[in-house]
Amino acid sequence: MAYTVLARKYRSQTFDDVVGQEPIAQTLKNAIKTNRVAHAYLFTGTRGVGKTTMARILAKSLNCLKADGPTAEPCCKCDSCLAVNLGEDIDVIEIDGASNRRIDDIRDLINNAVYRPARARFKIYIIDEVHMLTTEAFNALLKLLEEPPSHVKFIFATTEPNKVLPTIQSRCQRFDFRNISPAHISKQLKAVLDQEKIKYEEDLILALAKLANGSMRDALSLLDRLISTGIAPLSANLLEEYLGCPNSEKVCGLVAAIGDSDASAALVAAGELTNAGLTEVQIADALVEYMRDLMVIKAAGAKSELVILTEQQKKQAEQLAEKFDIAGLVYNITTLEKLRWSLKNTESAKPLLEATILRLAMSEHFLNVDSLLGQSNPPQDKKKVTTKQDVAPLAAAKQEIPPQNDRPVVQSGDIESIKNNWQGIILTMTKRIGGGTAGLLTSAQPISFQGGVLALEFDASSKQMCENKGRIEQINAALTEKFGMPVSIELRFVGKKADSQLAQDKTKSQRQNEIINDPAVKTVIMGLDATITNIEDAQ
Repeated sequence: MAYTVLARKYRSQTFDDVVGQEPIAQTLKNAIKTNRVAHAYLFTGTRGVGKTTMARILAKSLNCLKADGPTAEPCCKCDSCLAVNLGEDIDVIEIDGASNRRIDDIRDLINNAVYRPARARFKIYIIDEVHMLTTEAFNALLKLLEEPPSHVKFIFATTEPNKVLPTIQSRCQRFDFRNISPAHISKQLKAVLDQEKIKYEEDLILALAKLANGSMRDALSLLDRLISTGIAPLSANLLEEYLGCPNSEKVCGLVAAIGDSDASAALVAAGELTNAGLTEVQIADALVEYMRDLMVIKAAGAKSELVILTEQQKKQAEQLAEKFDIAGLVYNITTLEKLRWSLKNTESAKPLLEATILRLAMSEHFLNVDSLLGQSNPPQDKKKVTTKQDVAPLAAAKQEIPPQNDRPVVQSGDIESIKNNWQGIILTMTKRIGGGTAGLLTSAQPISFQGGVLALEFDASSKQMCENKGRIEQINAALTEKFGMPVSIELRFVGKKADSQLAQDKTKSQRQNEIINDPAVKTVIMGLDATITNIEDAQ
């Protein structure tokens, strides 16, 4: 007897068997029970999420011969149900939209649709990959879809709904199939292995479920490949040896080397992955996925449902996450994503990968734009230019500044001390008042401190934003805790500037324009593919 692959052997047979698409299954069951079955359905979603399986279950439910009418629980034993499972039922016609896409094919369908079913209640057309039909073929279907014979039902399936004409979609009930979660896939894989009486290690299941990328069919196909090796018990090591997947421990070692800013160890770890047979793109993908997990752990904690790791892997990832800050991880992920596209279009993939890994591991050692500007401009005109490329390294540097927990000795009238330490005061309060409020305070200028009232000078927009969402109360509480005495703030609007100040600003504006137009600056900006976001006077 011929072997049946797991994806076919364990295909869902009824609505209750469906994995990961329960809301759609329940909706279709209710439609059958209340006699509200539409004449046309459009099932959309990525590959292997159950579109065709759901279409067959719906067809069996409508045509089951053991029931007096459409039923939400087909018997799966009558001639009609068995024939539908095999794709051989005379009244359930499955059509491949890729190979039957011409208008002549659709005309044949229309001509045959007028004839009643041979033995069942409905003549059901299941058209897979319907987006492959030509525009002319779609247009030929319109009239039939709008006013079909009572004995005809259409079920369309597609992975690219955007390519299906809006006029077709408007005549169908659309159901969007979501990617199946790793938890659902893991549960099904365990059930299959238990039923097949195959021994396995727990660490394999979650790794295989993640590798399936939301597709149950892909998960079962990968499991079939592992079973074919004949090795028992099945373990996660087989994924590396037979499926070419990255070794999680080696990827972890590479990320740890990057976090430790150990350039030598990072290159060695990358070399080990390359020698294991992985392509440069696979290594970049593995780094992106692992750093994504670290980013989620930093933002939401290791117990978050968004972190799909075993308990041991979570503990390891938590320890590694301490080596990074969120801004640095975001920077690393975006850099690696840009690298992926470059790797696919270069003949120097390995050096490019190694250069990027060194860039991540040694980001704080790279010469920044500020240093280059200092070499190309006179001292009196020296400016600090902050670019988007500098954001992550600067954020990482700020994380290394030890918090100033000691309260400054500030007395009423001591405004100069506050002015001199204003940015440091804001930095120590950021965790309590939030980054947005702290950002507003950086644009403020302390002008007086009398009787516990700190007067701050704002521009119009910043003043208005600071007055909203209870920010004043937050700032008052933070300053009171910081100064060790009751403090409240008074917001003042920056008034009309004196002529001398306007003249000074004009001169400043002219100097900034000169810097922006400086050939050296233009060369740096073009080389880094960066954008100037701010220019400040160097202290």
